[in-house]
Amino acid sequence: MVDAFVSVVLEQLISVAVEEAKKEVRLVDGVDQEVEKLTSNFRAIQAVIVDAEQRQIKEESVRLWLDQLKHTSYDMEDVLDEWNTARLKLQIEGVDQNALVPQKKKKVCSFFPATACFGFKQVFLRRDIALKIKAINDKLNDIVKQKDIFNFHVIRGTEKPERIQSTALINVSEVRGRDEEKNTLKTKLLCENSEEQNAVQVISMVGMGGIGKTTLAQFVYNDNDVINNFEKRIWVSVSDPFDEYRVAKAIIEALEGSAPNLGELNSLLQHICLSITGKKFLLVLDDVWTEDYSKWEPFHNCLMNCLHGSKILVTTRKETVARMMESIDILIIKELSELECWSLFKRFAFFGRSPFECKQLEEIGRKIVGKCKGLPLAAKTIGSLLRFKRTTEEWQNILDSEMWQLEEFEKDLLAPLLLSYTDLPSRIKRCFLYCAVFPKNYNIKKDELIKLWAAQGCIGTKGNKEMEMIGEEYFDYLATRSFFQEFVEVDIIYKMHDIVHDFAQFLTKNECFAKEIDGVEGSLWINTSEEELRHSMLVFGNEASFPVFMFNAKKLRSLLIHNIPIEVSSSPVLQVLFNQFTCLRALKITRNSKENSIYEIPKEIQKLIHLRYFKLHWLEIKELPDTCCELFNLQTIEIEGCYNLNRLPQGVGKLVNLRHLIFDVNFVEYMPKGIERLTCLRTLSEFVVVSRSDKYGNKACNLGGLRQLNHLRGSLRIRGLRNVTDVHEAKIVELEKKKNLLHLSLSFVKRTDEEDEEEEVTEGKNEVSHEAICEALRPPPNLESLDVWKYRGETLPSWIMSLNKLKKLELSFCNKFEIMPPLGKLPSLELLEVFALQSVKRVGDEFLGIEIVAFPKLKHLIFVDLDEWEEWENEKNDITIMPQLNSLEIRDCHKLKSLPHQILGNTTLQMLKIYNCRILEERFDEETGEDWSKISHVPNFKTD
Repeated sequence: MVDAFVSVVLEQLISVAVEEAKKEVRLVDGVDQEVEKLTSNFRAIQAVIVDAEQRQIKEESVRLWLDQLKHTSYDMEDVLDEWNTARLKLQIEGVDQNALVPQKKKKVCSFFPATACFGFKQVFLRRDIALKIKAINDKLNDIVKQKDIFNFHVIRGTEKPERIQSTALINVSEVRGRDEEKNTLKTKLLCENSEEQNAVQVISMVGMGGIGKTTLAQFVYNDNDVINNFEKRIWVSVSDPFDEYRVAKAIIEALEGSAPNLGELNSLLQHICLSITGKKFLLVLDDVWTEDYSKWEPFHNCLMNCLHGSKILVTTRKETVARMMESIDILIIKELSELECWSLFKRFAFFGRSPFECKQLEEIGRKIVGKCKGLPLAAKTIGSLLRFKRTTEEWQNILDSEMWQLEEFEKDLLAPLLLSYTDLPSRIKRCFLYCAVFPKNYNIKKDELIKLWAAQGCIGTKGNKEMEMIGEEYFDYLATRSFFQEFVEVDIIYKMHDIVHDFAQFLTKNECFAKEIDGVEGSLWINTSEEELRHSMLVFGNEASFPVFMFNAKKLRSLLIHNIPIEVSSSPVLQVLFNQFTCLRALKITRNSKENSIYEIPKEIQKLIHLRYFKLHWLEIKELPDTCCELFNLQTIEIEGCYNLNRLPQGVGKLVNLRHLIFDVNFVEYMPKGIERLTCLRTLSEFVVVSRSDKYGNKACNLGGLRQLNHLRGSLRIRGLRNVTDVHEAKIVELEKKKNLLHLSLSFVKRTDEEDEEEEVTEGKNEVSHEAICEALRPPPNLESLDVWKYRGETLPSWIMSLNKLKKLELSFCNKFEIMPPLGKLPSLELLEVFALQSVKRVGDEFLGIEIVAFPKLKHLIFVDLDEWEEWENEKNDITIMPQLNSLEIRDCHKLKSLPHQILGNTTLQMLKIYNCRILEERFDEETGEDWSKISHVPNFKTD
């Protein structure tokens, strides 16, 4: 709600004022008094904002007052950002800041600095900022006067987040207290149809929001018996409204992995009909709202062409929907019993507490559970909140809250959600509210969400702690309070419960417009003024068009476009878009088909001075315009799947706030000079080295430019190391100081593989020793993975054996290796991949090293394309070799005669793959092979 904005704006206002005074820079002369008034007004409002937020649910006049305050806060943020950007522009372009202080002897009009220092454009910009500040102050004065009418009370909110522990996340995917419903539902799904019945039957689960229908459906959907019973399983999140085109495409994608490029619904339905012919399937339609049979009938008809025993499982909040869909069984999912609700509540509220604490809090806790009225989401949400309340007084305050009387939102769910939300610190409230920009059931990527939060100014500062780390703390803070759930930790993908998403939309008062658009624009409607829109995500179908009304949303701060429509992909329309949406802080453009791709980003992008997050995906662009380098606030540039992009803007070094520069590796031809100035960089996909004789040589930064980028984290690929002409360049990089680098790739290609092949004959005449370069590039000791590509040294650098945390190692095209290095000494190595070592003829005990246990943690070993490799023998019988080996793959090793019996005899070996290795395939043939008995115990053996 609004306090999330007021607190942040006040913080920014104070910061700007301090920065202005500290540097003695008077960009806007005579504005000090206005800033003091603004600060005073915001403080006065902040003192009563909590009471106002609690009263707005019941008092329309208070809600309108808060809306006015929120929009004024947005405007204030934009002006402060303009102010900061103006100062930053002067710093970057090298203007003498001391010259900006007005001279006392000169007479200058109010709001004007000394004109000798500025061109007319700068003068009017500064005057414009001053006038905007004054106008906002006038609005805020009126708002402050109005607040006295309401007699608000001063209530202090929570501002300091508790410390989040890494063990705090509870697996909320478990279903508790629903054993009877689970068994009943599973039985109905596995029950075979009689021949007299329809081939496919509909079963519905009905219940009001927040009682676990989706979770129950997920449980049976992933049950092993159910998986084995159906040839195909399809999950479609429907939500309101029922979009036939989108549902049809989702069904096809689940059946076949991708949807065809068909524009007509009838064509899609025919495709479904053919795809399910003769198949037994389970289709889950989750969260269906529509009662219009005309929308369902075409699907019902086309799904009949399947095997008997197929089932459609529908979850809905309305029994009329279940009957409209002709369900043969309707399961009414009721509230949890008091005992079950208490059990669920305890899992969250009492997590990590001593038995004594639990006993002290039990009486109050049971009373609170009584107010949850058997709703799992309510019990889980309040339990998550109380888990961080340590005293009985704090629990009593929750029990006595007047919010339990609220009934506007989903019956009995508003109070627990609102109590949990109100307890959040201001910045974390704002982070939660931003999630209303996503459509329901959207797969949220944690890393992307944190970058979007940062772009909107949601993430505060905390000493020297990284912004991204603070963002992760915020995310975990929300997850532990059940605002995110259904998380899949492997893919770092999360979701919001649909009721929680509705709650976020309820709080943002339609400032966010998230829509999947498959039809014509005429079917769209928006329940708010376009001018009030701040954030929008639009997911377009192939036949959809861009809503014209969106061009009136001039204060839009986020525009996230998936599969951009063809009429918007042209440069002139993009120019209009950039001219209109000058308040944007986050812009994401992706496409699905080549027909509506973008080939050029207009230079007018420079008008988006507030832009911080800029992502392009699967476009046909060859370069970014140099005007991108005027966007001094940019924090993130992500260019993925844009394989025609071959250069970065020459002025990229001006983007001094850039933290993440992500692009497709192997396509960018050089690093522009000035990139070494990007000392805020945390992510850099690749650093490319070119020779001085290269056509880009005079524009390119050399390898030494990496020296200043000490905050790099995660992964880094260095390509073109063969172009290094002085080993000193490699020494001054000081990779070892980049402590947060975990994954490193060292590529010695010159520029392209073709050039490398052409220069094989002249190799060594003018080249610096690869051993010397690699030795100088000593990485940090905590490195977890290393790739070495086209290295022409005869041995690996000495530092590799000191990498005690190295888990993955890949050696590719290292053609000077005749003897395998002693990699068995690496204590943490789990994956070893060896590709195209063309000089290796024999692998022996030198590969193991001299240890009691060789390769103690190795789980996966891969050899590919070792053309001359003939023998692999381990003569040492007094040591343990690869005791944890799980899979071994040998591919395209035509001369290899046998595999060591010590490795084949490992009882841990579960997978053995031998492809295009004629001699080995004959030896391990099940019927005629002399060594078949040595691998017969391996569960999975695969050959060509």
